[in-house]
Amino acid sequence: MRAPDPLAVAAQPADALVNSALARLTQGIAPASVAGAFLDWATHLAGSPAKWQELAVKAQRKLSRFALYAMQPPGAWAPVIEPLPQDRRFAHPDWRARPFDLMQQGFLLAQQWWWNATTGVRGVEAHHEQLVEFMTRQWLDMFSPSNFPLTNPEVLRETVHRGGANLVQGAINWWDDALRVAANRPLAGLERWRAGENLAVTPGKVVYRNHLIELIQYAPLTTEVRPEPLLVVPSWIMKYYILDLQPHDSLVRFLVERGYTVFMISWKNPTERERELGIDDYIKSGVLAALDAIGKIVPQTRAHALGYCLGGTILAMAAALQAREGDERLATLALLAAETDFEEAGELSLFIDESQISFLEDMMFTRGYLDGKEMAGAFALLNSKDLVWARMVHDYLMGRRDEVSDLMAWNADATRMPYRMHSEYLRRLYLGNDFTEGRFMVDGRPIALSDIRAPMFVVGTERDHVSPWRSVYKVNLFADTEVTFLLTSGGHNVGVVNPAADPYPGSGYRVARRTAEDRYIDPETWQQATPARAGSWWPEYAGWLDARSGAPATPPAMGAPDRGLPPLYDAPGRHVLED
Repeated sequence: MRAPDPLAVAAQPADALVNSALARLTQGIAPASVAGAFLDWATHLAGSPAKWQELAVKAQRKLSRFALYAMQPPGAWAPVIEPLPQDRRFAHPDWRARPFDLMQQGFLLAQQWWWNATTGVRGVEAHHEQLVEFMTRQWLDMFSPSNFPLTNPEVLRETVHRGGANLVQGAINWWDDALRVAANRPLAGLERWRAGENLAVTPGKVVYRNHLIELIQYAPLTTEVRPEPLLVVPSWIMKYYILDLQPHDSLVRFLVERGYTVFMISWKNPTERERELGIDDYIKSGVLAALDAIGKIVPQTRAHALGYCLGGTILAMAAALQAREGDERLATLALLAAETDFEEAGELSLFIDESQISFLEDMMFTRGYLDGKEMAGAFALLNSKDLVWARMVHDYLMGRRDEVSDLMAWNADATRMPYRMHSEYLRRLYLGNDFTEGRFMVDGRPIALSDIRAPMFVVGTERDHVSPWRSVYKVNLFADTEVTFLLTSGGHNVGVVNPAADPYPGSGYRVARRTAEDRYIDPETWQQATPARAGSWWPEYAGWLDARSGAPATPPAMGAPDRGLPPLYDAPGRHVLED
């Protein structure tokens, strides 16, 4: 018998108050979860003399290699160890000069030894091993020689060159940031970006609104449009306009210019009043309500649908519900960096276990929501080398300020998440993996990805810390329909937002189609067998849509006043402007 749903049991106010206060000190990380993982690792390590012997041999070998390297003139021998390809901390040529080469070599060897120490200990639970390795890596990264002015040759060179002005400017930058954080003001450079003024400016109207969403219909930019409308479902974790930044890097505008009638869901930024909204609400009052409204504006035709991140997950669940009920309104389904199976959800899943979720529930209970800044902090932790330490070196030691880009401004525009919904998707998707395992109930009956018959276009990104592409690829195991899988360069955001007219330098993608009858190919084999193509993936998706759409015709009217859907106000609407 399954355990009762913890959300059905009233939280204990005293526990919630204590854990909520503790969460502010730990940035939302449950101490019990981390302590349990380290206790599991330390206990099994203590009882493994063979592992101790292995670590001693490795330490002796590393010390010997390091000593031999140190006794040679700089550059005489190849480095003992090279940084991983994604580690750019020691890329500058000055790190090859003495004594800085010894500092970075010693640090990398120590980091490698600790990886040996925290992995491969027999008997340790896999989740605990991953958490211990991750947390140890984060702590070691704090002490990287690149983080300190006297051990970073780039900082020393800049200090000599500018007579110490970089450190003065860095101190000014730090003080400015500290004051802004204390006053709850946006960080420097964000003020010049605002939705509706220089972001989210593709013209359109809000044509439907309920307690959870606004539905934006974008104005046509061509004399004729494809008969099938396109619904875009963004993630509710951030504001929708990552897909409509500026005209040159707006996926929405690109599709409108290609002759599509595009509709966009803009999610409400929830407050304590929305604490009881759950996944069912996001499916029914979100995706399905939007499709109902679109059906009134563009009647008697099927619709394309595209979902990004968790918006793609909820879109897939809505499509499965429609398939269960025999509703065939969806012509195609596109999922961008969106997981449907959460068994291998990457490093984000390290912080998802019973202890961590209970801790988060207590933290949310007192307010009714999870603050977006707390979620942003968790994402930053996943890539702390680039998002935390590299930024501190750049801003505070080098004394520089990069201009804030549109994507950085969007990334700082965080939203909240309702108590019930956040708990449900962590428990039922990340922890329980209920969707792909056939246990996710809607109206008392399960929904299944395998029921969907609409062709699917699925995009994974190579360096995704949020939705690892191999996890996204697993849709091929569960979908009994045609799946076109595309793997693009970049990460979770930059991999998706890669404008067709001006692709990022060196960007590219791989794409291949699998019919419902084809045999499964594992992701590594697929990657090796699929040729790479240069440029943005956007035209590939547009061509795929064109092949599954009807002949262009006269654009539909904005809204449907005669069916109770008059245009309400201009895009980007009101929800996106809510703090």
